[in-house]
Amino acid sequence: MTAKHYDYIIVGGGSAGAVLADRLSVEGNQSVLVLEAGRSDYPWDLFIQMPAALTFPSGNRFYDWRYESDPEPFMGGRRVAHARGKVLGGSSSINGMIFQRGNPLDYERWGADAGMESWDFAHCLPYFKRMENALAAAPDDPYRGHDGPLILERGPATNPLFQAFFDAAVEAGYPRTDDVNGYRQEGFGPFDRNVHKGERYSASRGYLRPARKRPNVTVQTLAYVTGIEFQGNRATGVTYRHAGQTHTVGGGEVILCGGAFNTPQLLQLAGIGDPKHLRSVGVTPRVELPGVGENLQDHLEVYIQHACLQPVSQQPSLELWRMPFIGLEWLLGRKGPAATNHFEGGGFVRSNDDVEYPNLMYHFLPVAVRYDGKKADVEHGYQVHVGPMYSDARGQLKIRSTDPTARPSILFNYLSTEQDRREWIEAIRVSREILRQPAMAPFNGGEISPGAAVQTDQEILDWVARDAETALHPSCTAKMGPASDPLAVVDPLTMQVHGTEGLRVADASAMPYVTNGNIFAPVMMLAEKAADLILGRQLPAEPEPFYRHSTVSELEEAS
Repeated sequence: MTAKHYDYIIVGGGSAGAVLADRLSVEGNQSVLVLEAGRSDYPWDLFIQMPAALTFPSGNRFYDWRYESDPEPFMGGRRVAHARGKVLGGSSSINGMIFQRGNPLDYERWGADAGMESWDFAHCLPYFKRMENALAAAPDDPYRGHDGPLILERGPATNPLFQAFFDAAVEAGYPRTDDVNGYRQEGFGPFDRNVHKGERYSASRGYLRPARKRPNVTVQTLAYVTGIEFQGNRATGVTYRHAGQTHTVGGGEVILCGGAFNTPQLLQLAGIGDPKHLRSVGVTPRVELPGVGENLQDHLEVYIQHACLQPVSQQPSLELWRMPFIGLEWLLGRKGPAATNHFEGGGFVRSNDDVEYPNLMYHFLPVAVRYDGKKADVEHGYQVHVGPMYSDARGQLKIRSTDPTARPSILFNYLSTEQDRREWIEAIRVSREILRQPAMAPFNGGEISPGAAVQTDQEILDWVARDAETALHPSCTAKMGPASDPLAVVDPLTMQVHGTEGLRVADASAMPYVTNGNIFAPVMMLAEKAADLILGRQLPAEPEPFYRHSTVSELEEAS
């Protein structure tokens, strides 16, 4: 069945796809089709809209594509589960709702690569500001936006455990910071979150729902894209499956927003990638781009859990018999334990003096529970999530056959480098140093996990290999860079796939390096900027100063 022609076909209705659908359609003179393989994010779906219900969608086939890695050779052959949103809004509809831009020096690192000068912090800042309505920031804050479609609240962090944790970090020698997304990321304090008035505020809610009201926007859910159509090296449309039928739709531009897994998979299926690998699985090579599926990066994390001596944690809210009452309180007033995402505060630190900016991120929770909902066997507890933020471990994604529904081979190579292993040891030791400070003493009922038996460097690494989970930040598998870069896939000035016409990428796969935090905000910024580049324009750079620990800034001198 052949469908109509659209000016833009966006493959993927997740975080990036929602931004592109909105920004490319707002002027009304371009038709936009969004194809999403998952279902709708219904406003009445409690597992999506209720912040504290975030543990339920992960691993659930109705919400989650349930990817997993190949056996990881440095983790005892474990397969690491990777939740990916199977719904409009993508992973922003099932994630922890944590909003972290990353450090300004992340973008300086991006911009330092050849051909990437327009992706430094000064050029990215205006797009961060354009997308957000940061309710906690001052109206004249030059680092924060107030008119964007994505509403951000600051975690209240009023539970006494948060204050004790922040005080303990200071006692351990680390600073406080007013806003980790502002002038100074390094330090500890409350976090921004994608929650508003007790409900999740996903990319779909902020961008896609307004866009769908326009007559020039069409959104098709349960539409599984199986291939990209070409005439020569020009993309002319896509083929997808819907309701048991195959459809082909034409487009002036095809924009891949499938994320770090699906975008390189579609490119390889279309013959774009490493010719040797493509031939080995029966695909005829079209464009030689060996970087497709390479450079895979992610964040691995562990939970360091403690029993709590005082009855102040949220642990009782995990009891099954309480859940109906907690749910009713949320339904009636969007209040109570169900109205929080729990990740209300944390911090960023440097674990050694060699790194230029924070290489560890902490999320503190006044509860002891895993992402899958398995709670620690204590009456009260708390935990920190921690892991290295810019490991030099690199993985790859490769299709196994010409079948578009077959899961690709995904290998991250976690713990495979000396730097990664060293920083993991540092991460656990720094965490324990903070958690044993006097400010935590009134609450510290002892470490549950990893526990007293894990002390030596090797014991720490063995525990991490057994227990660590992904922080769900896969990225960088179709990186931006000039054609002269042998691993580059996407032109950083146009978002065009090298060697093709009419085919662009605008999602987490296009990141050259993973940022030092949760990647939802960077992906949204990238998509905002990509929309402008596709439209042939760009916001002017805003060269605001930012904190560097190795220098005394002008702002500090002025104070």
